Amino acid sequence: MLEFIQLLKQRYQAVLAQQGNEAVKASYQQRIDQLILAEAFIRKGQLIDASPEPLLHMAVVGPTQAGKSSLANVLLNSHAAGVSPLAGYTIHPQGFCNGVSVADCTGLQHYFGRFQQLQQTQLSKDRHDCYSLTQNTTDSTLLPHGVLWDTPDFDSIDSATYREGVIRAIALADMVILVISKEKYADQSVWDIMAAVEALHQPTVICLNKLVEGSESIIIQSLKEKWQRARADEFPEVVSLYYQKPGGLPVWPESRQQLLNQLANKVSLTKHARFEQELLKRHWQSWLEPIFAEHQALTDWAELVDLMIKQAMESYQRDYLSHPHHYETFQLAMTELLNLMEIPGLARILAGTRKILTWPVRQIMKLGRKRLHIADSSYEIALLNQIAEHTLIQLADKLLDKVEQGHQGQQSQWWRQLNSVLRNRRQDALQDFAQATKNYHLSFQQDVESAAHQLYGKLQQQPMVLNGLRATRATADAAVIALTLQMGGIGLHDLVIAPAMVTLTSLLAESAVGGYMHKVEAELKQNQFNTVKQTLFIDSLRNKLLQLPEQLSISTHFNISPDQLRAAELQLTEKRHGLRLL
Repeated sequence: MLEFIQLLKQRYQAVLAQQGNEAVKASYQQRIDQLILAEAFIRKGQLIDASPEPLLHMAVVGPTQAGKSSLANVLLNSHAAGVSPLAGYTIHPQGFCNGVSVADCTGLQHYFGRFQQLQQTQLSKDRHDCYSLTQNTTDSTLLPHGVLWDTPDFDSIDSATYREGVIRAIALADMVILVISKEKYADQSVWDIMAAVEALHQPTVICLNKLVEGSESIIIQSLKEKWQRARADEFPEVVSLYYQKPGGLPVWPESRQQLLNQLANKVSLTKHARFEQELLKRHWQSWLEPIFAEHQALTDWAELVDLMIKQAMESYQRDYLSHPHHYETFQLAMTELLNLMEIPGLARILAGTRKILTWPVRQIMKLGRKRLHIADSSYEIALLNQIAEHTLIQLADKLLDKVEQGHQGQQSQWWRQLNSVLRNRRQDALQDFAQATKNYHLSFQQDVESAAHQLYGKLQQQPMVLNGLRATRATADAAVIALTLQMGGIGLHDLVIAPAMVTLTSLLAESAVGGYMHKVEAELKQNQFNTVKQTLFIDSLRNKLLQLPEQLSISTHFNISPDQLRAAELQLTEKRHGLRLL
């Protein structure tokens, strides 16, 4: 699941960089933040699983100028966290080990991924993909043992550049200390972030900072209302903080000295797997919305291709297999049958004459030998190539219709770019189809020969019919030879009306094997239809067309396949080790 979430995040980031619609950009950025949170929370689960005794992580979060770093120093009883009157001073997650050592924090580098751990003094405002981990050398009575994280703000103009670090620090936290001031508590950014992390089920305390005497009751009531609008869980404890004028630091109430230790007791790491699943399911449909749209487009594209293939096969059936003047394949079988019915005595004379005249039928077909010029002179091949070209032209027109039918946003762009890919790949597809057609035509001559042998075998069971046809064959051959002398040779397409073919076909149809001949012809046509459909229009054309969406740029499209999505959704509901549900 982690790999899929990372893939999804990367695709969102790539598409966002090319997106021009501001509303879509805002929506995609929100989903990227959610995916970063989900990725970090899954990594947190891995950190828990890998640690025999996981450390407690606490995060101080809040908007800019709320006093987060100052409160971190109060809680640590030190000045470890840097403070400044300038907004956005803290721009990196900074961890402080309280009661534990830095050496105990194994696995954090894996958790933070591409972020690099640096010394606090090495953190630079010019680099945001890093964090620090520092040993707190003083004793703190307010904090339980663990790591306290001072986090950057999430609401300033510049926060977009270091927002990922904030999200990763929050996802790592087992408990959250939300710091807000009387000036910032109503900001929508505060409640957006708190709503976003609700599925993490982190025990939380709200620190209401920079208060003046007598104002907290009204603010706390407003806080409660905003919390209840943003989240469904119980309103947390609120700690009112007043500034100590000499030091400029907030004062932690004496009555709340044990609050954070008590809050730590509510942490339940054994439920982390369930919380992971809850977080993923909460956003799953939203995250996958553009992927579902692309998959629907893929389905529509497959249906469109299948419709075009169906129409292509109907054209092939109508203009070739069922056409009385264009169907030449069975006449090739009749030609082979002529070769099988050589008449003793006349055979040598006729064969010699054919050799001298380069008789086309003999040159076209000999038993067990295939000639390339069979394909060169075939009406079927010319027709198939025409049908393929017409199919691609129709597909291009249909794609333009899809773009113009009012499809909006990502899906419209999908169809437009697919049309561009089809246009660029059209000539290659036609060349591949032409070669496949030629190969099919040559290999199918085996089926033609088989049909001729079937007919000849049936004739051998009818000696009188066979002898009669042999006698007629000599006359028919003579007619063909005469025609050849006058015309200088005949083409393959002329076999359909050649006298030898017409005579032989007519006599066979009227003979005792006429019914069998029609059966052989029908089987040959059906076999030819099935072969052309599978070999040419499915294997050579349809499958290549269905692969075209894979060539769409991943910078503008998600290109996550249905198989990848199914595998991820299977993990979403699969039980692992009896506990983790991913």
